[in-house]
Amino acid sequence: MLLAMCAPWLFPEASWAGGVVTDDKIDLTGHWVGIASLLLFVGAYALVMAEEVTHLRKSKPVILAAGVIWIFIAVAYKEAGSPAVAEVAIRHNILEFAELCLFLLVAMTYINALEERRVFEALRSWLVRSGFSYTRLFWLTGVLAFFISPVADNLTTALLMCAVVLAVGRSEPVFVSLSCISTVVAANAGGAFSPFGDITTLMVWQKGIVEFWTFFLLFIPSVVNWLVPAAIMSFYVPKGKPAASREVITMKPGAKRMILLFLLTIVTAVSFHNFLHLPPMAGMMTGLGYLMVFGYHLKKSSHKNAHASTRSEDDACPEDPFDIFRSISRAEWDTLMFFYGVILCVGGLGVIGYLGNVSQILYEGWGHTPANVMVGLLSAVVDNIPVMFAVLSMEPGMSLGQWLLVTLTAGVGGSLLSIGSAAGVALMGQARGVYTFGSHLKWTPVIALGYAASIWVHFLINSETFGVFGARMP
Repeated sequence: MLLAMCAPWLFPEASWAGGVVTDDKIDLTGHWVGIASLLLFVGAYALVMAEEVTHLRKSKPVILAAGVIWIFIAVAYKEAGSPAVAEVAIRHNILEFAELCLFLLVAMTYINALEERRVFEALRSWLVRSGFSYTRLFWLTGVLAFFISPVADNLTTALLMCAVVLAVGRSEPVFVSLSCISTVVAANAGGAFSPFGDITTLMVWQKGIVEFWTFFLLFIPSVVNWLVPAAIMSFYVPKGKPAASREVITMKPGAKRMILLFLLTIVTAVSFHNFLHLPPMAGMMTGLGYLMVFGYHLKKSSHKNAHASTRSEDDACPEDPFDIFRSISRAEWDTLMFFYGVILCVGGLGVIGYLGNVSQILYEGWGHTPANVMVGLLSAVVDNIPVMFAVLSMEPGMSLGQWLLVTLTAGVGGSLLSIGSAAGVALMGQARGVYTFGSHLKWTPVIALGYAASIWVHFLINSETFGVFGARMP
């Protein structure tokens, strides 16, 4: 039914017998290759959305679909006598993935290394034993989620804050539910104003459309996006104070220096991009070298101190020394492979001609603002990564203000539903039975109010950017 409704958009004046040649590319939207590829992608993404039910890792169907789609494309271009066109196109998409993958691999490695050094556990322990009231914890976890997610990913941030909420408020399910909702909205909003905070912002930055410091124009709209629903929900947070815990967790040796190295790595990546005009990924990989050398120092130090250290009677075995490759192996490989499948699937649909058709309908028919607002709403149902990659592949000639708008909406639109972001899906599992799809849906109108308010604030305070074109736009 959905494909039938979209057919006039996706297959305009198409020939069902064969493709239409334009320059060196072929319009395959009405060819069997195009139809089969679109159906294959829709089926693969349906399995991705059903991951919680089928327990089939999301990377598996999209990787298979990507391979088959490019087989179809290669066959079509070979029959047309232009096999090199398909080869150049897929190499371009693989390069897009490689830069994103290596960048994220370094970021994930640092987060895993900080977890191994008990940085996040120490923060959780401090919050649990703080003795704050439920209202103060509600605000504190939201603020921390907002400011941690621009550096760490929103999934790690949300899981950390949810662990705090569950530790102090298990006897108050209303507090847990409201705090989880606030955490999801805050983590997504915090990631929207930083190139490191979300995959969508990272893709826009690496594409060279928006400069690094320009993203911070979205800071106030992002604050509004979280603050509006949080302020309303705070009136419903239970009164009182949870019992304080005496648990004390200390960070392992080298944790503070590792945090500084992570910040230095970010500075290096930004410097590579801004001053050397090299891909940010190269700067991140240099930063991985910092961590590798420091990891070697930690490992040698732990061996030297092994005989001098004393252990309590409760210790079952000596503490394992730091191993950088263990941190690398714990990266979210399913997520990274999912990105590969999505980028090649969407890139293939772009080569076939569908993205050009959709761009013409949305950005030329509807206009930039309605289209970009719709991107955010779509992100509440479909993962924002393929949506944003599709927009970037369309390359609509938008002003800088509009590129910032679509970055904002794609980043925060997933907060409208609990299934709209990785943070929401993860917290439904962590706070099972308390934070649910229904409990989140109850507050969707309030979250939508924050969504609308953030867009209005962006137009209000960043009005001058709507007369400026993005860095790579004509």
